[in-house]
Amino acid sequence: MTPSNHRSAARMPVVLDPDAAAVYKAFLEAGRPPYERLTAAEARESYSQARLVVSPEPPELARVEQLAIPAPHGAIPARLYVPKRLRERNGLSPALVFFHGGGWVIGDLDTHDVACRKLADAGELIVISVDYRLAPEHKFPAAVDDAIAATQWVADNARQLGIDASRLCVGGDSAGGNLAAVVAIAARDGNGPALSGQVLIYPAVDFAMTHRSHSEPETSVLLTHSVIRWFRDHYLNGAADTHDWRASPARASTLVGLPPAYVLTAGADPLRDEGCDYAARLKQAGVGVAYRHFPGQFHGFFTMGRLLQQADVAASEIGTWLKTLN
Repeated sequence: MTPSNHRSAARMPVVLDPDAAAVYKAFLEAGRPPYERLTAAEARESYSQARLVVSPEPPELARVEQLAIPAPHGAIPARLYVPKRLRERNGLSPALVFFHGGGWVIGDLDTHDVACRKLADAGELIVISVDYRLAPEHKFPAAVDDAIAATQWVADNARQLGIDASRLCVGGDSAGGNLAAVVAIAARDGNGPALSGQVLIYPAVDFAMTHRSHSEPETSVLLTHSVIRWFRDHYLNGAADTHDWRASPARASTLVGLPPAYVLTAGADPLRDEGCDYAARLKQAGVGVAYRHFPGQFHGFFTMGRLLQQADVAASEIGTWLKTLN
């Protein structure tokens, strides 16, 4: 389905897939307090505990290593994943620098460990997961600065890491998709290496939050409008940051010259329409776009492979797309 075709599909009533509906029902019955009623520390703990329940069994990899990426404020923790099968060329492999989701407030290397393992396995490439600084302790643009610095470091040290710097991609889910989009723009504009692709999994790309899906009650499944505002208020310094393309990449002056993109959206997601529009704008700017919409899923499904079969479908499709790049 192309972005233009999705514009009409997005207006259709959202009907959750049976497994997604079951997960949502279990979530409601559990009575877990919404994040906006918690402190950032409490929300992080709640999110980490939930991941233990929904993450699938990870594929077996050849090697996993902890990294410490130098940065002005101190080392940025990261994790390198090497699958058993690699698409090597002259002894070097393609790589994906991955930024985890969690509204720039929650999430870490462990919450997205299985997702990164699956992407490494499916794409037959090295994945480097980046543990960027979180808000509210570190407000915007700390996460952006870390994402850019980490990507540049991977490129600068590619050979030592077994990576082909000419086959380097960025990616992430939700807030991580935001950071991946921002890194791609910054790299194009000279603040980073040449990138061969970007994977944007239900990305947040516009803090204005004026797209129709932000006001449709049926999209408030797990990720609600009030939770997004809670994330925003923790992350941004004030309303002026909304207009900064480093916070809202959809507000970049042009998307021309960006690397090919895989953009994924979910039907029951407040971020659905801004992700769809971003994919359409990329295509209009001449960027190669693979757009994939999961109408019966909600925001966050990609990391819930133990319970949602579509998560495995998405990981497999992303891996296949990554193989088409190089």
